[in-house]
Amino acid sequence: MHIHILGICGTFMGSLAVLARQLGHQVTGSDTGVYPPMSTQLESQGIALMDGYDPDHLTPAPDLVLIGNAMSRGNPEVETVLNRNIDYMSGPEWLAREVLRKRWVLAVAGTHGKTTTTSMLLWILDQAGFDPGYLVGGVPRDFPVSARLGTSDFFVIEADEYDSAFFDKRSKFVHYRPHTLVLNNLEFDHADIFDNVEAIERQFHHLVRTVPANGLIVRPGRDEHLDRALAMGCWSPCQLTVIGGEAEQADWRAELLADDGSEFLVLHREQPVATVRWDHTGLHNVRNGLAAIAAARHVGVTPDHAVAALCRFSGVRRRMELLADIAGVKVYDDFAHHPTAIATTLAGLRSRVGDQPVIALIEPRSNTMQQGVHRGTLLASAGAADRVVWANPNNLHWLADQLAMPGQVNQNQLATSVDQVIELALTELPQPCHIVVMSNGGFGGIHARLIAALEARFG
Repeated sequence: MHIHILGICGTFMGSLAVLARQLGHQVTGSDTGVYPPMSTQLESQGIALMDGYDPDHLTPAPDLVLIGNAMSRGNPEVETVLNRNIDYMSGPEWLAREVLRKRWVLAVAGTHGKTTTTSMLLWILDQAGFDPGYLVGGVPRDFPVSARLGTSDFFVIEADEYDSAFFDKRSKFVHYRPHTLVLNNLEFDHADIFDNVEAIERQFHHLVRTVPANGLIVRPGRDEHLDRALAMGCWSPCQLTVIGGEAEQADWRAELLADDGSEFLVLHREQPVATVRWDHTGLHNVRNGLAAIAAARHVGVTPDHAVAALCRFSGVRRRMELLADIAGVKVYDDFAHHPTAIATTLAGLRSRVGDQPVIALIEPRSNTMQQGVHRGTLLASAGAADRVVWANPNNLHWLADQLAMPGQVNQNQLATSVDQVIELALTELPQPCHIVVMSNGGFGGIHARLIAALEARFG
């Protein structure tokens, strides 16, 4: 079968392309503005990429078109599919029908940490010899591609609350029907499709409705929005994860042995299991790891084996990924694009590097960010950095207004271009220091350009 994918370089649709190729289908796809790592992954899999959305890409007509949720009416290829009556469906629907059916699905949902927690859970099962199938919304360092079919009954998936397609406004994850469900957290995001946090809570409730009574839900303590989603109805056992003394009653607890989260003791029902010692930092990663251990136990991986696997976990690309170390100036790439994620990521780095200077280069790129939904908390979220350069190429007036307000906790600067971001970052640059590039997009190729500028200065 010839399957053509619209929006193929998105992390989800690109992963579907890999699975379809492994199933033996001919796979092609269209997209614009592509950038690594997804573009290079698809090329390495022998999947033909077509630039733009030209109706000629659909001649001769494919057997099926999978339409990504970034596509809308008016897109030339979408209109051609409809006018020519070419068979089409959403990516999540195809995945549920062709891959997930009859498998034990382990799904990871939440506003933050989905990709990392999914990768941790996948790694634990892989190291236990399960050979699970998987789909991750990124590229795990421990695996060559972002998706595979696997040979076992188990399938690990990052479960996104974003909508499925322009013709299916349900969240992607309601298609997956997990037997094991991790709920990392719940906050307001995706303001382009959700009016308020209550709308997101309702979608999470719809997901909870699909978990069987003999399944399992793993969730953290102290999350009021998850509390409200589950209060709408829950028919499955729930296990609670906490750090330290967050709650008196918990199934899983992490006791920090290092303030930066690089070492912690895992307790199951207050009985010590084993100690995680790894290269990752931040309380968010401790939470992610604890949830992965709990979910893995549900399919038979003992906690001590899970902990041993996590100690060897390499991480995910674009999650505090160290790109370069030039004359003591370390450059990191991070996907954080929500105030909570920015704050926890920078706090984790601060705990590790102590008083060494931290410079954050942040692009408020997501639809929610662009609309200024988080304007009240955004600048404070970068408080752990000594200096922050905010990219503002679209002239967001609310961002300029926020930066003009007195009493900021760090030195904030505004840049209207990538060149200016780099120029400001390199002004009076201390050595050693840590530069964190934060965006959920390509950020105008800033990573390579920044590294080249550093090499020119110090090389």
